[in-house]
Amino acid sequence: METCAWCSAPRGDGAKCPRCGADYAKAEQIRKQGKAVAVVPEAVAVEAAVPAVIVGLEDRVVEDPARELKITLIAPPAMLALGVLFHFLLPGAQRIFFGMPVHELGHAATAWLCGFFAIPTLWKTLMWEERGFAAPLALAGLLAYLAVRAWRADKPLFVAFCAAALAVQGIGTLGASERTAQMLVTFGGDGMGMVLAAALMASFFFGKDTQLYKGWTRWGLLAIGAAAFSDMSATWLRALRDRNAIPFGEIEGVGGSDPTRLVDEYGWDIRTLVNRYVTLGVFCLLAVAAATILGIVKTRRALEDRP
Repeated sequence: METCAWCSAPRGDGAKCPRCGADYAKAEQIRKQGKAVAVVPEAVAVEAAVPAVIVGLEDRVVEDPARELKITLIAPPAMLALGVLFHFLLPGAQRIFFGMPVHELGHAATAWLCGFFAIPTLWKTLMWEERGFAAPLALAGLLAYLAVRAWRADKPLFVAFCAAALAVQGIGTLGASERTAQMLVTFGGDGMGMVLAAALMASFFFGKDTQLYKGWTRWGLLAIGAAAFSDMSATWLRALRDRNAIPFGEIEGVGGSDPTRLVDEYGWDIRTLVNRYVTLGVFCLLAVAAATILGIVKTRRALEDRP
């Protein structure tokens, strides 16, 4: 004779035990599994699946794909245009609040990838003169950890990013000489700075399953990236037609400026200096354009697949 899994009384014809009132199915699940699994009615499940999902970047429900498509089309170029306007109106303020922090972070990030320990500040990056073991191991461990987390979250794009960063770190730390690494750190102020600014702008299209998408954070990162990129790239675009725009000279408490050191200490000629910065800036813009196109494609797909 079948009995109730909760009170062991003989089972009746209904769904619940007439003695203790327990639901037979749930009581049996608790006895076997230690907990009962909630069953979602089919109608509720269908209704919950109505919002569109952008698949590929994140499995994140986008409540209004049509609005997201308009934002994707307008926001990045509009913010970059505002950054250029800001540069013409208040170049000093843009440099202080946006350009310099990202510039110094560019120095520090390059130093980390080349095996040096560095601390970015507002006007100067503090860097150890010799390579060590702790900083490269810490960075490699962090990148490996992030790659594993991204793999478990089924985000191949971020896995590829972490793998590429590990490869760059390996080349910069083990393949480059100490003098070459220091040269790269010097170039990395505006060089890596433009890369980081482009990454901030591209982050607008990612993280839809995080707080980046839900709040104003992604708008703030987009604005910072656009303003910083406009500040750093404008110097080298002007230098294409006016060599006097290059910031040669001495900086109090720091020493020679980055262009001065690259020319005087590392033997770069002025044409090579300008062309390398401009070329890197163009590639950064192309990367942001590619991220924008990818965001548009994914959002259009979500809009077309929406019931």
